[in-house]
Amino acid sequence: MTATIAAPNSTQLERDARLVNARDHRIAPGEIAIGVIVGRTSEFFDFFVYAIASVLVFPTLIFPYVDRLTGTLYSFALFALAFMGRPIGTLVFMAIDRAHGRGVKLTIALFLLGGSTMAVAFLPGYNEIGVAAAWLLALLRIGQGVALGGAWDGLPALLSLNAPKEKRGWFAMIPQLGAPLGLIVAAALFAFFMATLSREDFLSWGWRYPFFVAFAINVVALFARLRLVATPEFQELFESRELQPSPAFATLFKQLRTIVLGAFAPLASFALFHLVTVFPLSWVTLFSKEDPVRFLTIEIAGAMVCVLAMLASGVIADRVGRRAVLGVSAVLIGAYSGFAPQLLSGGSLGEIVYMLGGFVLLGLAFGQSSGAVNASFPSEYRYTGAAIVANSAWLIGAGFAPLVALTLASRIGLWSVGAYLLSGAICTLAALAINKEWAGRSQEA
Repeated sequence: MTATIAAPNSTQLERDARLVNARDHRIAPGEIAIGVIVGRTSEFFDFFVYAIASVLVFPTLIFPYVDRLTGTLYSFALFALAFMGRPIGTLVFMAIDRAHGRGVKLTIALFLLGGSTMAVAFLPGYNEIGVAAAWLLALLRIGQGVALGGAWDGLPALLSLNAPKEKRGWFAMIPQLGAPLGLIVAAALFAFFMATLSREDFLSWGWRYPFFVAFAINVVALFARLRLVATPEFQELFESRELQPSPAFATLFKQLRTIVLGAFAPLASFALFHLVTVFPLSWVTLFSKEDPVRFLTIEIAGAMVCVLAMLASGVIADRVGRRAVLGVSAVLIGAYSGFAPQLLSGGSLGEIVYMLGGFVLLGLAFGQSSGAVNASFPSEYRYTGAAIVANSAWLIGAGFAPLVALTLASRIGLWSVGAYLLSGAICTLAALAINKEWAGRSQEA
């Protein structure tokens, strides 16, 4: 870097936390892994609680004045606001990180995330306050996005840097486990309340309980992650600039090529992510007479299969390489896109095959999608660069996926969803090929 970055002035609270949690104790990669899984599971739980409510609750509660399809599309439009807010959160909280330390940044971000999520539980509907309900929901959704952008703690990078060289693929997979685990808990809660309550009670108060749970889970995750950012490893990596927060705009301008490639490399898995979780729930709810509880149960089973596929991706990546896993899985996702629409519209058996097959591919691809090109960042840009890449990938590949997929499917046909998924696979293959070519040129130079 051309300018020296001053180390942040840790607050007394953060220094005390370091003494209490890490006195004469070095944290092993396995302990870091547990903290990462807890943190990511809490974030994805918040994510899926809102996503499921966008299909099952908000069209009726917030948009009863339009038809069900239009109300769901409106809900998905609000759903995308969080992904637009993430870059803002990164910008604001990186400044807090540099000024006051990661402990302060992480505490504020996770309380904002938990508070925004829990506040949804108190949201009045259209019948109580009119269109102001939609504006309040949009504000809370933006709060979630800003908090998620600020909740980047560098722990996946710390885990990767502490992993044995022959286990890099395995440890790269660990943070991704939070997605299926968060889905399992969120879907199980909604399925329980829908199965045990009348529709009127569920829409009145039952749907609110998962949002209360989100706050409690975030508090647990906060302490798990604070314990790790106070470790000697984290401090040493911070001081050596392996995990140094750099100014966001400077990182963006100087590392634009790596950021763009990093955003497009996981596009196949990120597009598939929503096409086997949020979108099919909306499609089945809107265009079939199937019980949502049954489909949520299928999603829970699919998420369990996804966990196994992710574990397999870690083993395979350590044998053949992460790039090979990403490339082959993108090809398989492209092939899957050719017959997935027929499966989803093929009745109960077709839905099960669509979901389980999609979750297997998601586990293989998503398991290795985290930071696919982050090693290309110079060490002084890696911490902030990885955060920008994550936000960009989610915004481009996932933020508008439910809205786009449902719009295409309802207006053109389900086959168009397959074409949309295929475009993501093509982008992944192109990004991997370009990154390999540029890496080869840099080695020749």
